[in-house]
Amino acid sequence: MDKTYSIGETSKMTGTNAKTIRYYDEIGLIKPAGHTEGGHRLYTTEDMWRLELIATLRYLDFGIDEIRQIISEGISVEKALDWQIESLETQANTITNMISILRQAKERKGDSLRYIHDLVNTRTIDTEKRQQFIAEKVEESKLFEDIPADWRGSLLYFFNKYIIQQPKVSAKQTAAWQELQELINDPQFIADLKNVEPLLFPIFHQPRYNAATWVRKLEDIHKRLDKALKQQYSAGSSMVQTIVDDMAMLYANSEQLNPKEDFCRYFAEYFQTIQTKHLERCNTLCSIISPQYHQLSKGSLLLYQGVQWKLQHRQEQTFK
Repeated sequence: MDKTYSIGETSKMTGTNAKTIRYYDEIGLIKPAGHTEGGHRLYTTEDMWRLELIATLRYLDFGIDEIRQIISEGISVEKALDWQIESLETQANTITNMISILRQAKERKGDSLRYIHDLVNTRTIDTEKRQQFIAEKVEESKLFEDIPADWRGSLLYFFNKYIIQQPKVSAKQTAAWQELQELINDPQFIADLKNVEPLLFPIFHQPRYNAATWVRKLEDIHKRLDKALKQQYSAGSSMVQTIVDDMAMLYANSEQLNPKEDFCRYFAEYFQTIQTKHLERCNTLCSIISPQYHQLSKGSLLLYQGVQWKLQHRQEQTFK
């Protein structure tokens, strides 16, 4: 067996203080290899390497959730690095924007504070302008034109709730919204969205629920996904698999004979279709604008992992 070290020795050798190591244990980020008879934590050299890796990722501003996904291989390292690069680029743009405001204000001797206030207000887009921008873009691009009118709002429900209705935002969120506008104006972004649209059609053909009920049930499912994330349930847990089954019934139409199997295939295809450069960047920017939207995205990823688990499990059962 590998030699083990006490938490004090581990702290000294890795440069991570004992309180932080205990916290990582409590949240399930890194568990000790064992315990002494007195109940004290013991760590191996492999555990120390993981602690040093965590410290490196924290230095690069990765969040705890992202680190957990990297270590558990829930996402690829390449994907995680892309997300972090994009996030830091947005921060860099934000800092540049803030420096510009402060330098301009510094030149206005005597009324710098009022000038800062006026500059920030001119750069911050209010809810009404955001609504108008999206409405005009949807109409101009003829996006969702083949979808019944009462369902169009349902498809944009979470975007409207967390992005459009976002209250007064920070400098970082403002920079993200400005970039999001540029992205939405890109024809390739609209083309990517239109590739996703046909996958949504089954929802509107002989739907089991009306649009308002569908949204209410969808919101309830995302609340359950949020709870599953907080309690660190795995994709194959009964809780997540029940959510997958309930989501399948929500997306099924009244004519489907096997809605759960159809949904798993549909959602797997849908999730792959949205993995384009433009749509992924949109998701990143929306996550910066709204912490709630970020949590929603993490829930969707857990749902996808649950679907993958179910599909793989069925294949294993088939070959037995």
